[in-house]
Amino acid sequence: MIKEKMMFSNTAKIGLIAGLITVSMCMIGIIESFSERDIVFELATIGNVQLLSLAQIMYFIVALTAGYLAVRKAALSPMMLIHGAVAGLLTAVPVFLLVMLTQVWESIRDSFINVSPDLITVMTLGHENVVTGATMLFPIFTVLGIIGALLVLLPGRVRGALLSGFLWAMGFGLMSEILVTILRPRLERETMDIIFGKSGLMPATFFGIFGVITLLSLIWRSGAKTQYDKINAGMSKGTRSIRNAVALLFVTLFVLILPSLLGVYLTEIVNNVGLYILMGLGLNIAVGMAGLLDLGYVTNFAVGAYLMALLTSTSEYGLANPISFWIALPICVLAAMLTGFLFALPVLRMRGDYLAIATLGFGEIIRVLAKSDALKEFIGGAQGILKVPKAAIGGVAATFADTILQPINEFLGRWDLATLGVTNGELIFGKPPQLFYLVVLVCLLMLFVSRRLNNSRIGRRWMAMREDEDVAAAMGINTTNAKVIAFTLSAASGGLAGAVFAAKIGSIYPSSFQLLISVNVLSLIIVGGLASIPGVIVGAFALIGVPELLREFAEFRLLFYGIALIVMMLVRPEGLWPSEIKRRELGRDDEDVGLEPSIGD
Repeated sequence: MIKEKMMFSNTAKIGLIAGLITVSMCMIGIIESFSERDIVFELATIGNVQLLSLAQIMYFIVALTAGYLAVRKAALSPMMLIHGAVAGLLTAVPVFLLVMLTQVWESIRDSFINVSPDLITVMTLGHENVVTGATMLFPIFTVLGIIGALLVLLPGRVRGALLSGFLWAMGFGLMSEILVTILRPRLERETMDIIFGKSGLMPATFFGIFGVITLLSLIWRSGAKTQYDKINAGMSKGTRSIRNAVALLFVTLFVLILPSLLGVYLTEIVNNVGLYILMGLGLNIAVGMAGLLDLGYVTNFAVGAYLMALLTSTSEYGLANPISFWIALPICVLAAMLTGFLFALPVLRMRGDYLAIATLGFGEIIRVLAKSDALKEFIGGAQGILKVPKAAIGGVAATFADTILQPINEFLGRWDLATLGVTNGELIFGKPPQLFYLVVLVCLLMLFVSRRLNNSRIGRRWMAMREDEDVAAAMGINTTNAKVIAFTLSAASGGLAGAVFAAKIGSIYPSSFQLLISVNVLSLIIVGGLASIPGVIVGAFALIGVPELLREFAEFRLLFYGIALIVMMLVRPEGLWPSEIKRRELGRDDEDVGLEPSIGD
């Protein structure tokens, strides 16, 4: 009896907390803002509101999650459904109270500006009678809580497959406007009407994606991965080399035509993601491999950008005889490495929070100096440096690019060579489709270096130092040298990204080098997976690419960064794409990672 009371007490807490989370999303404006983005076009109607928008999914998913969390560790019994129902029912209580409060407190918007009539319409599912609409939330949330409780009965693999299918379908629906832009020139109108509605996916498309991904994920989790690993392990070295060569050929062709598929706007987003991948690969050396928490990484980025501007700009702050981008590029990298080396010396004895605060201070010092009048005579102060030329190649390199791009141009039939940048024997990396190739080249260079470092002796020293610096020192590892090398090599990638950024923008301002850049790069490493090269790429697209695609929600960007970090630490601490070493350290299994064992396992 006592145990049952404790369980109901826990269920009540979960339900009320879930309700408060829902109310918080409403009061800070998330629900109202997200109601404008449809995932599925006119799936069904509740009240006067068409389902299924992003806001409604977030609105309802909280109750379902509350039902799941209330019984995830409970023993198999009919009481599970009751606990799920109670959790869902209590989730509706704070929401109902908020709606009722708006009816008696007419000036509520003076204190809570986001509690608007439009929000109340969304919260009450469009009912003309607000009280009736709010009351309907109780049975709806109760049913959702029961569904969440039923999920616990499913085997972990099935539950994981369903989650994968739902997230993929959600992703396609969320990006439907972007997909329409890409596919409209390439598909017939009738086909587009079958796939997409006026806003969001058609219901058949949404559930089709959900079903296919769920099935594929279930097959993969049920043994296909093991069979694939066996087949891969049984391949001869020659067969594996041929397979890798064919895969590389297809990837290369895809990369070459990608700007044509994406268009100018989406290619610009990919370019921004590429710069963060470049910085992420560098910071991953210090943070992911060596375990050195660096919050001043923007310093290296700023050094590379400013030096590129000073060496190539035709403005009053540039050289009398500016040098070319390609000559300045290695100089920027070496200058950033020198900066990393010099900044490493004072912090060699620091660890953890102290190291983070010290590096944070370095980053702020550089930003303040760049903005101050003390260096205005040399680097322009707050006015920055203008007239930074675009990167360009000529001669044999441009001829080679022309030879490569000509057949692609004929095959696609959409671009001319001037759009790609080959003009008068010179390839200029100016517009996003042209700059894309430069960003890809520098990212590939850093990927090669990172991979070599991962498998090197110094890489193993860094990883030993990351796990326990004292033990690493006792085993004979010179931790001082390892730290200096980590900071120095990590800085190189930041300087490289800064140099490309300067040529991309064409002007440099101190406001471009805020602390937020360091936070963004660190966040994408954590979310993607510490010490994981693929994780850096996945994290960059998740934290940089997706928010860029959903710019109407930009005001909530930092909020979701914080939520993503908290969720990753609690649910999947090894990251979205963890390294093999990190996965083994945490003892996580590919199939059930991030999911608690279920009764049905």
